[in-house]
Amino acid sequence: MTRLKQMWSSILVLAVVVIGARAVPITYLESAVAKGAVCLDGSAPAYHFEKGSGSGVNNWIVHMEGGGWCTDIATCVQRKSTMKGSSKLMNKDFGFSGILGGKQSTNPDFYNWNRIKVRYCDGSSFTGDIEAVDPTNKLFFRGARVWRAVIDDLMAKGMNNAQNAILSGCSAGALAAILHCDQFKSTLPKTAKVKCVSDAGYFIHGKDITGGSYIQSYYAKVVATHGSAKSLPASCTSSMKPELCFFPQYVAKTLQTPLFVINAAFDSWQIKNVLAPTSVDKSKAWKTCKLDLKKCTASQLQTVQGYRDQVLAALAPVQSATTNGLFLDSCHAHCQGGSAATWSGDKGPTVANTKMAKAVGDWFFERSTFQNVDCSSLNCNPTCPAVSTED
Repeated sequence: MTRLKQMWSSILVLAVVVIGARAVPITYLESAVAKGAVCLDGSAPAYHFEKGSGSGVNNWIVHMEGGGWCTDIATCVQRKSTMKGSSKLMNKDFGFSGILGGKQSTNPDFYNWNRIKVRYCDGSSFTGDIEAVDPTNKLFFRGARVWRAVIDDLMAKGMNNAQNAILSGCSAGALAAILHCDQFKSTLPKTAKVKCVSDAGYFIHGKDITGGSYIQSYYAKVVATHGSAKSLPASCTSSMKPELCFFPQYVAKTLQTPLFVINAAFDSWQIKNVLAPTSVDKSKAWKTCKLDLKKCTASQLQTVQGYRDQVLAALAPVQSATTNGLFLDSCHAHCQGGSAATWSGDKGPTVANTKMAKAVGDWFFERSTFQNVDCSSLNCNPTCPAVSTED
């Protein structure tokens, strides 16, 4: 295991050098352990922090790492022996690029901000909070405490003086950014401009290929296993089942803080796990199609196209508020803002002739509004990159 960890760390460092991202060392929040704010295995939470400079010294972007969820004891036990469940197994350096990038040329609006990557090791999108620890499996369900401990630590390190701030994330981390968005704003100075950005975190309450909603039952297991209900937005749980408040479309209805959604209409994770999850695909008719849409039948492609309609309907609460932003491309991708190439570079998608970096920057600083939906069919946008995923 140690040798594998060393190899993995070496590969990551090499990747950082190759793509030109800045390697930022890990910070272990050991003081959080006494508060019970720990990873699945009981290890300390962790993050990577690059301090701001110049005009960005009082500006902050807190970015939540993605990586799916664990739904029961068995999957959480498996997870705790990986870097998604234990800070002891995490790579020591993380390359900052894309929305976290430190180069003005590729991240002009946020390059000199205080930039933080919060590592994901709880499996609940930072919502779990169960006091008891079963001595047989030694699992800690404390995601909400981890989030609070990290935010408190950053406040002590200067975020209490923030003038501008963004809570963002990718995938499961982007969902966390939506779920904690209003709480993040309420923690910061009232004079601060605070907004949230979700990259591939707008998981919809969608119908699967059988007409049912596998994803609802999946999220219900996450919420029950981690004791997430009390950590979800009360403005949602006061009128809906807790598992439904894991879906952004219901949280967005009462969200008070401006939200920018970056998403692919044909999100690769959602096609595989919301539309055609393995457990409902009894005949395995979708096994190859959902991994490579070029291998889909005409009928399957029609179903995939129909999923876009579900996505658009779910985005109605975002589009109903002019303070929100939307960059919905027609790519088959997942997490598109994490690299300089897709965030602002030539290989990144454009919607309304605009790169996502410019769209988010203009929206945050209110230079202009941005709510744009790409062309309607799969592969209609020639700027779409290859599939990108963090999960």
